Amino acid sequence: MTLTETLTIAAEALPDVRRRDDPGRTEWSVGDRPFAAVAGATAEFRLQAPVLKAALGTPDTSPSRRGPDWIAFAPAALDRFALDRATAWLTNAHRHVRTQRN
Repeated sequence: MTLTETLTIAAEALPDVRRRDDPGRTEWSVGDRPFAAVAGATAEFRLQAPVLKAALGTPDTSPSRRGPDWIAFAPAALDRFALDRATAWLTNAHRHVRTQRN
């Protein structure tokens, strides 16, 4: 499975998610607050500060251009460990944005 396919399946199980597809890019949001995006082999997630700090210590991550609370994840190998991390970060980002909204 691709990164986009994996995140799409995971996002479908989350409440209040809106998906927007542009050529070569997919973005997920709650209301008007995006929390995850994927373009090609790179996914980006909006994370809480403690989670972001820990995530940046894992392989294939870097700060995102989207802002200080975003991480970019471009796994060198799309194995089950990379897909697990991406799914966990998507879920965490969703929870975080829903909490901020309420």
